[in-house]
Amino acid sequence: MKALIIGATGATGSDLVKQLLNDSKFLQVVVFVRKALSFKHDKLVEHIVDFEHPHTWSHLVHGDVAFSAMGTTLKAAGSKEAQWKVDYDYQYNFAKVASENEVPVFVLVSAAYVSPDSKLFYPKMKGKLEEAIKKLHFTALQIFNPPVLARANSDRSGEVIAVKVMNFFNAIGLFKKHRPMKTNELAAAMIHAVKKATPGIHQWQGQDILKA
Repeated sequence: MKALIIGATGATGSDLVKQLLNDSKFLQVVVFVRKALSFKHDKLVEHIVDFEHPHTWSHLVHGDVAFSAMGTTLKAAGSKEAQWKVDYDYQYNFAKVASENEVPVFVLVSAAYVSPDSKLFYPKMKGKLEEAIKKLHFTALQIFNPPVLARANSDRSGEVIAVKVMNFFNAIGLFKKHRPMKTNELAAAMIHAVKKATPGIHQWQGQDILKA
């Protein structure tokens, strides 16, 4: 299989790339990035792209499955407009190109408790992205709505605090369904879901992701 990825430099994306490279089912792993990765591999193909201009790289989006693990924070982006560009525009454009190029399977990393009707910016943005991608034409669409993610060496202070708080509650037997999920666990579930993908839209939430 040939896998295509955006968001390869993020925590989940990095784990995903490493696992795909070590999986014999995947013969080529193609990443679309703004700057080169820090390592090389015989199966790894890098395309340095400008996500602002999909027409310059759309001809490269051909494969068996496309993964979108891209995302940023409001703090890192600097404004809601800039975050929307990364978390919605870039990902939707990638999905649209993949659909037009007849990539059969698409995998989207979303977030928990999203809704296009939410009054909060982030869950509304993610919910609108899900709805937009559902309208595209894929043989199989896999959407993952993970709980708070435990990222190695995370610089997201809010996320780090949330993981610590949830781990405390989990330790005393509370909120087990909302246990923080390691990014390598999420990546493994995404790959497993692709291997057994059946036609249609499949949505995985919370701890059920580990059953994908």
